Amino acid sequence: MTILGNDLSLSGARLPNAVEAGATPIPLKRRRRIRWALYVCGAFATALVLLAVIGPWIVGNPAAGSITDRLLGVGQRGHLLGTDGQGRDILTRLVAGARPSMIAGVTPVLIAGLIGTAAGITAALSGRVGHAVIMRTLDVFYAFPAVLLAIAIAAALGPGTTNAVISLSVVLIAPIARIAETETARLREMDFMEAARASGARAPSIAIRQVLPNIGPALLVYCTAAIGLCLVYAGGLSFLGLGVAPPAPEWGSMINELRQYIFTNPVLALIPALAISVASIVFNVLGDALRDALDVRREARS
Repeated sequence: MTILGNDLSLSGARLPNAVEAGATPIPLKRRRRIRWALYVCGAFATALVLLAVIGPWIVGNPAAGSITDRLLGVGQRGHLLGTDGQGRDILTRLVAGARPSMIAGVTPVLIAGLIGTAAGITAALSGRVGHAVIMRTLDVFYAFPAVLLAIAIAAALGPGTTNAVISLSVVLIAPIARIAETETARLREMDFMEAARASGARAPSIAIRQVLPNIGPALLVYCTAAIGLCLVYAGGLSFLGLGVAPPAPEWGSMINELRQYIFTNPVLALIPALAISVASIVFNVLGDALRDALDVRREARS
């Protein structure tokens, strides 16, 4: 998975086709590595989602603090990860902040996935005029770096989780639509598509029954890795005050709150940053593992 400039582009996502000429089976040793990567990263991703769902119910009040317990270090009794400048337990806030962080990371991918997939398939199955209108409209978003576009939209809409989700969804629609359009165009002239059109099937039926199952693997790979990128973007928006508003806990806003103590207790500021990094890496590696597992045409490597 590569990200070049403002283009969140998918590297190597191709339709799996085991009978295609020239297909080379993946060696057993590599298949085992791919399987373990899927299991481990899938387990971590599931744990993050479960933490976001039940986390706020298994910890105390994240806003509760004590002036006498300010800036306690990691490992202090009763405060495993220390406390912030207001005496609030960092572990409690980290767990409670998993929900808004994961919402801001997963929801935009789901929204953009639905809209972008529909737009890309529609463009590929439309005539020349419809294709040009849809794709040239989406190309406008490529004129801006993805991060700056997200910041600009969030700043225009104002702070808040909903507005952060909207801004990140807008950023992701164009690249997902481009992937859907490219993969659908590859299928358009294949025999089974010609047969579907000859049988009198309508475009919506062709899109759902013929196109979507075949382009699904490529979209799944990209969207999985995009969750990791979205987590970083959402943390950045919150760090700038454009995401979750304090005192509600969120990993990006926690970094902003703790950065003023970076010279006195730098470990505290690194904790939420590490949480964002780990979550992002997990979803990126999971996306790469899915790509390898679904792409049977990949060249054999020792």
